Amino acid sequence: MAQFDTVRSVGVGARAQIDEGLRAHMNKVYGLMSVAMLITAGAAWALAGLSVSSTPTEYQISATQWLTDFGYALYVSPLKWVIMFLPLVMVFAFGALINRISAAGAQVFFYVYAALMGLSLSSIFLVFTSTSIAQTFLITAIAFAGLSLYGYTTKRDLSAMGAFLVMGLIGLIVAMVVNIFIGSSALAFAISVIGVLIFAGLTAWDTQNIKNTYIQHAAAMDQEWLGKAAIMGALNLYLDFINLFMFLLQFLGNRE
Repeated sequence: MAQFDTVRSVGVGARAQIDEGLRAHMNKVYGLMSVAMLITAGAAWALAGLSVSSTPTEYQISATQWLTDFGYALYVSPLKWVIMFLPLVMVFAFGALINRISAAGAQVFFYVYAALMGLSLSSIFLVFTSTSIAQTFLITAIAFAGLSLYGYTTKRDLSAMGAFLVMGLIGLIVAMVVNIFIGSSALAFAISVIGVLIFAGLTAWDTQNIKNTYIQHAAAMDQEWLGKAAIMGALNLYLDFINLFMFLLQFLGNRE
């Protein structure tokens, strides 16, 4: 809890400056995340629209809908594996590049990543009804806001929980990859339940971590570093939201 002791140990004026800077930093984090979410939603909706046709083609997906050639390439051809795993590869690449590129470059990378994530998620519009997607998004937004607020305001140190959640996340990714090939419905259900719990916890932990990281480095006030820290924080919360939404959609979504 050293970060809280640090805030208490500084003078009133310095503490007010840190509090003001922290609010601005968190606003920037949530702002970057919100823009990325809009890019992802827009890309997913637009690509899904290009993928479906009411004119009969070789690949029928419902009584009145068929995949276009573009949709077939995205969701049926071997290209689907590239689309599926590219966002994961880009996350690791982002972590490796963040210290080598400028804050402006990192922000562009983040938005490009958000667009590619939209490409990866566009298939949900073919599987689930638009109404259930919107309802699940709203539920996710409410849950995310509550969890993030808890992480920001709690005096409890969540670092131990974070280490446990990260280990659980690694196991979850392995289970998801395995289930791609075995196709077990029971395992898929278990993955969804565990996924909701893990990303609910990660939302609170990541929020507290963003706050603590700012407080620990507030004295330096390196604007380039703060810019990159805000982008990394936005990326972490963005991923928490997206994954929480996708796992909840498995429970709440009505299929076409």
